[in-house]
Amino acid sequence: MDDQPRATTDRSSTLTPRAYLLFAVATLLGLAHHLDHVIRGNHVGWPITPDVNPFTYSLAIYPLVVLGFTLSLTGRAGARYWTVVMTLGAGMLVFFHLSPWAVEPPTDVVLPYATPAFGYLAFGILLALIFVVAAGALYSFRLWGRELA
Repeated sequence: MDDQPRATTDRSSTLTPRAYLLFAVATLLGLAHHLDHVIRGNHVGWPITPDVNPFTYSLAIYPLVVLGFTLSLTGRAGARYWTVVMTLGAGMLVFFHLSPWAVEPPTDVVLPYATPAFGYLAFGILLALIFVVAAGALYSFRLWGRELA
């Protein structure tokens, strides 16, 4: 996979195939994590239940991702957009899942499953999501620096 920016002069010129891959993998892991919420049945909100909670607000990431891909592929957004989205995403994931103030700490991910292996798999998906989103934030920040240079 070529890691060199495209030779165009638009704002997406520094986005590489690796960047798009990171954003896509983060999106797929995010979908898997949201599906995990539904399967284990805790910390679920609207549109699955009538409650509006952090789960509900976290679904806003998907329109932002669709918008980001659309704008990036049409040359109207680049690494700056993804740096902001991925940094906010990583921060929220860590805050809500791993911080001392976590709304959904690791035990809330692992323990609802009758089979511990499924709980640990769900937690592994969450950790992979956090890692990939953080990597995407750092990588897009690096690409943003190339745009400014």
